[in-house]
Amino acid sequence: MKSPQIPKISDAEWCVMRVIWELEEATSSEIVDALSGDTEWKPRTIRTLIGRLVKKGALEYTEQGREYLYRAKVDERSCEREASQTFLDRVFQGRLTPFLSHFSDDQTYTDEEIAELKRIVETHEERKAGKKK
Repeated sequence: MKSPQIPKISDAEWCVMRVIWELEEATSSEIVDALSGDTEWKPRTIRTLIGRLVKKGALEYTEQGREYLYRAKVDERSCEREASQTFLDRVFQGRLTPFLSHFSDDQTYTDEEIAELKRIVETHEERKAGKKK
């Protein structure tokens, strides 16, 4: 089965998608309830965002009585990967080094975060070395 193309998701739509990914499936009322504490959006705004995500192919739905039950058609990790790559391409011409340099200059990291970054680089190097064999 071919995976669906990853649509461009706006910042507001990311909020809706995060709720869906967390709940796995939800009615529009449940999505509105979940976002009511985090945003000042009116229910109509949230329902508009849901409709846009359906049109973009990010959400699908089934009828459940008088309501629709929404589910993600795209997985969270794939969307994060696509959005990250799009950002990297747009802002840093696809170059990771200037991106990381920019953030390392302006941030303070915990020892745990530094260790995790080192682990990521080491894992990448191991995979790369494995492909060369």
